[in-house]
Amino acid sequence: MRELDIVRRIRKLAESGGRHASLVRGIGDDCAILRPRANEDLAFTTDFVLEGRHFTLDRHTAGEIGHMALARSLSDLAAMGSEPVFCLVSVAVPAALSGKWLNGFYKGLLQLAREYNIALAGGDLSRFDKVIADVMCCGRVPRGKAILRSAARAGDAIYVTGALGRSKRPVPRVKEGIALRRAGVKAAIDISDGLVIDLYRLCVESGVSAELSEVPVAKGASLEDALYRGEDYELLFTAPARSRLGFARIGTVMAGEPGEIRMQGKLLEVKGWDHFDESAR
Repeated sequence: MRELDIVRRIRKLAESGGRHASLVRGIGDDCAILRPRANEDLAFTTDFVLEGRHFTLDRHTAGEIGHMALARSLSDLAAMGSEPVFCLVSVAVPAALSGKWLNGFYKGLLQLAREYNIALAGGDLSRFDKVIADVMCCGRVPRGKAILRSAARAGDAIYVTGALGRSKRPVPRVKEGIALRRAGVKAAIDISDGLVIDLYRLCVESGVSAELSEVPVAKGASLEDALYRGEDYELLFTAPARSRLGFARIGTVMAGEPGEIRMQGKLLEVKGWDHFDESAR
């Protein structure tokens, strides 16, 4: 099958769910064209999924990999309280996977896309000896209202949207992120690499430290898993201590050494997934 035939097939799949009103041009041109609304900011993110690192072909179906590829970027949009608009998907596969397997990948991705009303607006296709996918997502947020990593303040409470420690099929917390932004939450991050390392990143950006108290542990996981395992895709956020937001409070933001994290008075080692830290392997 030629590349143009594959593109036509993907375009048909993408258009079966309709087109986002803001998307002027999608698949079929050299670029997608978005017409933004007045008084809004656009949020952009991109994320890889790599064969042998994030999935293996013998353990994951094509649809599961497509779901994962989009979910990871949607989780980034969720952390900033943004509404998804469109995605660009670049995929490289071995020639043997260019038929039924690639079709399954896009079906899994588009099933999730329809759930969050995000349009597949284009991307790229290539041939390679392993499967590589890079998904870029664009979201919208009211001007100046995006939730940031840098807005946590000493005295804020620390919350998480769900139990941690048992890596699972990623469910991006887009609806929760939008609700938190509307409720006035200013600081958040999605937990993809582990609670401690992601809280560290938020604290460093905000120039604060943190004290953890009680962490919700997923069934079948340990506290160590909840602190360090990662790939939970829950939202970690801070808000004034008197806020009633319906999520588990797990600690308090402190005025201390930026990035320092303690639990019951004990200094925690900052570790989790880091692509370039050999000790994390």
